[in-house]
Amino acid sequence: MKKLLIAIIAAVASAALPMRADLIVFVCGSVSTWIKKNILSSRGFVGRIALDTVVQELPLADCVRFWRGRASRIDTRDMLDVLSVTGGVPRYLEEVDPALTADENIRRMCFLPDGNLFREFTELFNDVISRTAPLKRRILEALAEGHLSGVELAERLRIDRNGHLSDVLGELETAGFIAKANGINPDTGRRSRVDQYRIRDNYTRFFLRYVSPRVPEIEAGVFSFAGVELLPGWDSMMGLQFENLVLHNFAALVPLLNLQGKLVVSAAPFRCTRSSRGGGVQVDLLVQTEGTAYVVEVKRSRGDLGVEVADEIRRKVERLPVRHGVSVRTALVYDGHLTRGLEASDAIDVFVPANKILGIH
Repeated sequence: MKKLLIAIIAAVASAALPMRADLIVFVCGSVSTWIKKNILSSRGFVGRIALDTVVQELPLADCVRFWRGRASRIDTRDMLDVLSVTGGVPRYLEEVDPALTADENIRRMCFLPDGNLFREFTELFNDVISRTAPLKRRILEALAEGHLSGVELAERLRIDRNGHLSDVLGELETAGFIAKANGINPDTGRRSRVDQYRIRDNYTRFFLRYVSPRVPEIEAGVFSFAGVELLPGWDSMMGLQFENLVLHNFAALVPLLNLQGKLVVSAAPFRCTRSSRGGGVQVDLLVQTEGTAYVVEVKRSRGDLGVEVADEIRRKVERLPVRHGVSVRTALVYDGHLTRGLEASDAIDVFVPANKILGIH
């Protein structure tokens, strides 16, 4: 990839291809950090940049089309589980067989030696990452366990918290592997000075958490006849993947939370170890507008979602530090079955079923 880009640039700059006013060169590829450093930020580049953009994953509503004519008769859970592993990457979704269940699609793509997503991470990582690859791999493995600040990452990896670490994190962010958030503190109304990092890409997170530790077994063919749903902690893992999918597709939540026409000043996970209201609190997604903080809980369950969910949200609201004049509203984004007790609870203001995130009503 890099050699191809260098050849293109050399050809443009050579006498064999003189400068022309009507010449437009498109440079694209997965090596985004290299392109930015060696072309866009290079002193030798004197052209005018008309567009510098990152191609994002497909919106979830568009991903449903990959199930083609079967989409109308396939359960939401089935599609969501596949999307929770692949994200909205079209190349990955092209490998989905709509005739197979989500578990079987995931087993076929990720847990077989010839599965297209079994070796994808290694190939993608080696293609995109050219410098400090071992450190970047360790960072991703640490973040696969949960959100961490720069200070927490340095402590976890036993490295210095300095400009080098910040540069490495910036490169991972530019490459699309991680996301950084420093949401507004609802207690002070000021943006946090501590950046929180999480793995942005659902496939990367799934691979590092669930596939990478099982590489020897996969290569030995252990999963040739075993269902992945039998793996320990499978439902918990898929719940975390669903949460990450929701965070990455916040735009789909805006109309469902009745936020159209409102200025969202912050939308990020929130956590504090000790609050002014006693005890720590962790919120899956805290959305803030002028005068309102929305506590958004994300749940996936094969069984019933009962009043214990309402109790959990109520405790979070009680501990959430908010300044005077800020109202707190709550929402539950869920994939599962609500009990009557939960539906009747006044602890939750808005219920968002998963099918609406997919644009299925």
